[in-house]
Amino acid sequence: MTAVPNDLTLRPISGPEELDLFNRLPHQFNGELADDLAAGRRRAEWMWVALRDDRLVARAAWWARPRGDVPYVLDVFDLDDGTPDRLDAGVRLLKAAMAEVIAPGSTPPYYTGFAAPDWREDPARRRPVEERLAALERVGARLFVERLRLEWLPRTPVPALSGRLLFRPVRDVGELIALMAEVLDGTLDAHSRDELARMSARQAAAAQYEDELAGYESPRDWWRIATLPDGEPVGFVIPAANAYHPIIAYLGVRPAHRGNGYVDEVLAEGTRVLAAEGVPRIRADTDLGNVPMARAFGRAGYTAFEHQIDMAWS
Repeated sequence: MTAVPNDLTLRPISGPEELDLFNRLPHQFNGELADDLAAGRRRAEWMWVALRDDRLVARAAWWARPRGDVPYVLDVFDLDDGTPDRLDAGVRLLKAAMAEVIAPGSTPPYYTGFAAPDWREDPARRRPVEERLAALERVGARLFVERLRLEWLPRTPVPALSGRLLFRPVRDVGELIALMAEVLDGTLDAHSRDELARMSARQAAAAQYEDELAGYESPRDWWRIATLPDGEPVGFVIPAANAYHPIIAYLGVRPAHRGNGYVDEVLAEGTRVLAAEGVPRIRADTDLGNVPMARAFGRAGYTAFEHQIDMAWS
């Protein structure tokens, strides 16, 4: 436990019994934190609070992939709107928590925050977002990318098969990884472009498969390869379910087949697969700057319900 000027106390929570304290500030994840702790996706020592007497002034929490030993992302960072020195308190909290949570000499994981789609236009929503980002900048983070978080609801119609493409299950992981590597050519995704600056397309695809796709416990027979009628692969789509929602985890069209509208049919197939399971919603995301992909989601009936703001440490 660390005491700082103005009687601010910085510490991790003691365990699930202090979730009520941690949840005094509103956040969309509050209802998920108990399950995350039980499943090992969070740890009490990764969930820090800044307290002045009994008032929660700021809080921060990291999340890990299942069975992860180190934090994967900082996805909760909130400031109490009624505290005048909340920005300074947030900076002090981040510095104290990162000194304990992040291994010495390692680069901190991304920060991922969330905001309403109109957060820039609404002053009441803009200020708290900008304050959080300002606090993160003061501890060395920089804006990396802003993303659209999208949602499809069951009342939305799904296009019927056109016959231009056929779909089959993924038969071989090696084939899928090869397709994943190929669709990275010309990618507009900021995270993928960052990876390609540090490794080959094949390495990036294999890492994404091992780190993300292989960890989904939803059926792999949902995964689809899109082909022309003669069997030539055009692209793929990975419908899945993470610990929280059914999702379109990944999709892509091979460069040689782009410009033919196939992305709409590939996305529609992934949506059909999940819709057939009777899911209450389907979530997806794409970079705000990836206009072609955002438009494809729009044509498929997905709407942006939130923006995701990613910040990174160099």
